Amino acid sequence: MVTWWTQSFRELNAPVADVLGARTAKDLEKLRIHTVGDLLRHLPRRYLSGTELTDLATLSEGEHVAVMAKVSRTSVVGGGRNRPSRLEVTLTDGQGYLAVTFFGREHLVEYWQRELGKGVRGIFVGKVGRFRENLQLTHPEFVMLDAAGSIVGSSEKKQLIATMSRSGLVGMYPATAKLPTWKVAECCRLALASLAGADDPWPDWVLDAADVMPQTDAFAAVHQPRSLVEAEAGTQRLLFDEALATQLTMAYRRADASTHTAIPRRAASDGLLAALDARLPFGLTAGQLEVSDTLFAELNRSRPMQRLLQGEVGAGKTVVALRAMLAVVDAGGQCALLAPTEVLAQQHYATIRRLMGDLAGGRLLGSPDVATDVVLLTGSTPAAAKREALLRAASGEGGIVIGTHALLHDKVQFADLGFIVIDEQHRFGVEQRGVLSDKASARPHVLVLTATPIPRSVAMTIFGDLDVSTLAELPAGRQAIDTVVVDAKRRPGWVERAWRRVVEEVGQGRQVFVVVPRIKSSDEGIGVVDLAAELSAIQLAGLQVGMLHGQLPTDAKESTMAAFAAGELDVLVATTVIEVGVDVPNATMMVIWDAERFGISQLHQLRGRIGRGSHPGVCLLISSALDEQVVNDRLHAVSATNDGFALAELDLVQRREGDVLGADQSGGRSSLRLLSVLEHADIITLAKSIATQAVERDPDRTTPGFEDAVTATEQLASGDWLELS
Repeated sequence: MVTWWTQSFRELNAPVADVLGARTAKDLEKLRIHTVGDLLRHLPRRYLSGTELTDLATLSEGEHVAVMAKVSRTSVVGGGRNRPSRLEVTLTDGQGYLAVTFFGREHLVEYWQRELGKGVRGIFVGKVGRFRENLQLTHPEFVMLDAAGSIVGSSEKKQLIATMSRSGLVGMYPATAKLPTWKVAECCRLALASLAGADDPWPDWVLDAADVMPQTDAFAAVHQPRSLVEAEAGTQRLLFDEALATQLTMAYRRADASTHTAIPRRAASDGLLAALDARLPFGLTAGQLEVSDTLFAELNRSRPMQRLLQGEVGAGKTVVALRAMLAVVDAGGQCALLAPTEVLAQQHYATIRRLMGDLAGGRLLGSPDVATDVVLLTGSTPAAAKREALLRAASGEGGIVIGTHALLHDKVQFADLGFIVIDEQHRFGVEQRGVLSDKASARPHVLVLTATPIPRSVAMTIFGDLDVSTLAELPAGRQAIDTVVVDAKRRPGWVERAWRRVVEEVGQGRQVFVVVPRIKSSDEGIGVVDLAAELSAIQLAGLQVGMLHGQLPTDAKESTMAAFAAGELDVLVATTVIEVGVDVPNATMMVIWDAERFGISQLHQLRGRIGRGSHPGVCLLISSALDEQVVNDRLHAVSATNDGFALAELDLVQRREGDVLGADQSGGRSSLRLLSVLEHADIITLAKSIATQAVERDPDRTTPGFEDAVTATEQLASGDWLELS
């Protein structure tokens, strides 16, 4: 049970069922509304003036609209003897016209006809269609207005927003079939009435610094605006609330981290790190050396490192992380590398052992004196191997322990855990990072890796408790990747040409990835199992074709990847299990089937699996959905540039923050309901500055509003980030 210290947070976090009843609350769940605060932050998409008619010439077919118009004429067609009839209504804005049609039994048509008399004004909500070359609305929801722009009538749907507007403004809300906009408006009115005039959760100095209106005034301004200017001011206050709550959470995390003491870890001049550097078959980039120097300096401090390392796919983050880990091992500590999937954990294990060679031999005869054990621990590790891995971790013989969520188990103990590396942080929660940290005698240093380029505003919001380093320079030898969009609907011959191009690539001694968005075939398209079988039998007959997906047994996945890496397979048909960590330098071509099923960043990350050897790469994006403008724009954007940071910005614009922050995947509530990390970067920056001042003024978090804000943010974020599967 959460304890709220302010009346504001207490009332806003009350279940919406307490105000509206269980039935309405259940309907609101489809809108991700669970609390009174969720409801009051469910804002109108736009406001209509009850005294201004909509310009009908601006309507487009397929558009969902809310139209303010006058009834020009009505007529009844058909009917009689209890047979269905229809009411045809013509709306006008004074210049143009719009047809509206209702179908129903005679008594319903008569009711609609009475409501929609000539000359009356109303709001009509529906989807614009076309009939006989004319635009029309079919069965729209509607309410009627009086001369002052107020809702008239006593039926349920009409009385609901009667008190919304104090100047003729009517808010049009995101709605559902069971909860049309006017019903949502009534829910908001009741929620507003339930607030007991609570004090503002922020101190006066915060309100002055942010130049925003009081919170209760803001809620009234967005749901019962006196003007559009007032509605905008109310919205700005609610945006600031979300930004400040997030930034306060990050600021206090940073402050908390600074109070802990870590054991400084200085690399030995003649230890593992030096031995690795001496045998690396490639030179490090200037960026890798610069980031490494930063990590070494922070590892040598008594303050624990809290750093995010981001970079393009193939920028060499693994080598940088490995060098930092070996510095810690040189200093007598152990390292844990936490990966989100078994495939990625196994890939890290194989990559690190390959880079280290006999330095990863540990107790083996013939290993160098400075060697250490590299240990793998996942959920599917056989019992005997698991016992051995646990023993090496607990004894300290395992200098580097690589694993999945299995590392978080109570049975996993370390002799001296000094450094934690977390790959793909967005798959893990802060509490999971804490569980691993608790296995150390002193606070360990932490490095977070991500191969997804992150816009600055996103980094401030999601990773605001971490310092950020970026690897933008690709290692020497990385080849250019030519990306081509293939229109499978209009150019089916191009698809056949794509498969011939695969055969040609293999004929030159190279290998190919084929990526499919689903395992099993369905109405949505072919799956990896069936496509692999078809290609083996027909288009790629004679080639060695393998198949890989997440539902295969672990040993089957391992053997397939090993065979592909060894060159025993020409083509690997796979799902996105190859998205991260799979490194096959001889793979020079990728075909992505049903490419419209992937986001921009995911497509960019997938194609980063090729072009890692001495030959240029080619990536074919095959789609039958290029008629959809969003799809067409997305795929051609990927084909136009290899700049991951530019694509990340575009991806965020298209997908919005739900996917980025995890709410869409988890089904939980996001701590960001209104804030756009791209559109509102200025508000986020202001909130970060105020949050920094808040920590300086109140380092112990005794301000009730600050405490409640952090509690609420962490409560919501835990549901969004936690993925235990």
